[in-house]
Amino acid sequence: MHRRSRWHRRRGAAHQRRRRCAADGCQPAVGAGTRRGLARWRSRAALPLRPARHQSRERPRGTHLVSGATAQTRSILHVDMDAFFVSVEIRRRPELRGQPVVVGGTGARGVVAAASYEARRFGVRSAMPSTRARRLCPNLVFLAGDHELYSQVSAEVIEIFHTVTPYVEPLSLDEAFLDVTGALRLLGPAPQIAQEVRERVWLQLELHCSVGVAPNKFLAKLASVAAKPIATAAEVRPGLGVCEVKPGQELEFLHPLPVQALWGVGPATLERLRGLGVRTVGDLAELELSALVSAVGKSHGAHLHRLAWALDERPVEIERVAKSIGHEETFATDRHTSAELQRELVRLADGVASRLRSQAAVARTFTLKVRFANFDTITRAITVSTPLATAHGIVEAVLPLLLAVDPAPGVRLLGVSASQLGDAVEEQLMLLPPTGTDDSGFDDQDWESAEQTIDAIRSRFGSSAIGPASAVDRSGLRLVRRGAQQWGPDREPG
Repeated sequence: MHRRSRWHRRRGAAHQRRRRCAADGCQPAVGAGTRRGLARWRSRAALPLRPARHQSRERPRGTHLVSGATAQTRSILHVDMDAFFVSVEIRRRPELRGQPVVVGGTGARGVVAAASYEARRFGVRSAMPSTRARRLCPNLVFLAGDHELYSQVSAEVIEIFHTVTPYVEPLSLDEAFLDVTGALRLLGPAPQIAQEVRERVWLQLELHCSVGVAPNKFLAKLASVAAKPIATAAEVRPGLGVCEVKPGQELEFLHPLPVQALWGVGPATLERLRGLGVRTVGDLAELELSALVSAVGKSHGAHLHRLAWALDERPVEIERVAKSIGHEETFATDRHTSAELQRELVRLADGVASRLRSQAAVARTFTLKVRFANFDTITRAITVSTPLATAHGIVEAVLPLLLAVDPAPGVRLLGVSASQLGDAVEEQLMLLPPTGTDDSGFDDQDWESAEQTIDAIRSRFGSSAIGPASAVDRSGLRLVRRGAQQWGPDREPG
């Protein structure tokens, strides 16, 4: 944290360049009105240790520390891969580089899972219906996607992170937090470490990532957004790559941002805050805590109040275990028979089991999700006594729940998820049962060994090399694995 006297002395051009990331360099993440607010907050930053008149009289504990840290200022990185799914696909199909590409379903109910920055120039975004995306960009290239490949590449990315620090907390396939506080003396300043991470990921995997550097996780994630490439209607501009929020500049960076930048500000909360005249994070920080609590509730109000003052003491969790693993699919055409749904259940269970085994995990609770043609949705769950990580076991557990569902009105979506996760015990691979034992004689360990061998075959020959025979429909032996494709269906076989 800079001393006040040093703050006033450092006014040269070099200092302005160093501040650019936390100010002008992060402008792509905000609008013109917010940039005007940034200038206002800059002027107020001249006396960072003196409470301003407009500040809430009920500031959370610790706000006298300008850094937002407690006793020791941490150095946290948030690494976010740039258009990860699409970038992995383009790596193996380089002829698509520079074209508008999306990963997602192409059917009438398909959804965009990821979009290249070239596609974003046309307004295409993730979670957008594929039909709308194609209207926005008629030349859009659709790729079905390969979740198993993305998981494999994600593991390789995490390995690179571990060469820098053991304190790595994966959030999803394409992002993670790193605590590099203990590596500063060995590897240099945090921004230098961030740049080193970017270079290693590019040199080893030919993938780009953006890194936010800050004293806590909340600010680091916001900073990584500011470091991203920028897609406009005219062009795709390279991002900063690394954006640092320095100790002492947290509020200068945070307060001009729109209030929806705070975790926990969704549409309903945003509407209430706008009713109070709150547009930016700085506006929210000015509110009396009592007024904020009256608007959004005690717990939520206290949470937002602390974030508005850049306070986030959460540690980087080294062994962050997923709470659940699931797959769901929206069908191109509604399913009306139990036989159709059972085939889909096998495919989904196969995808869930594969992911469980890839994470060396087992599960005790399995949840079935059914959405009908009229969008009514039901969920049913079952807990088993013995943890499972096989498609066969999951199907056996969930099938009674599915058979209790009447598919006659039409089912548009089916999903299966596993929870109450635990560590799996490694077993020897075995594909076929011992001599004299037929298929009905398979026990749980036999099925686990067989499916582990299937994993090995898929790893070597591709995800479509082998799969459950019961997932093959009457049209032939064409195997369509959809369990790993959560963003909607491709065109129907045929």
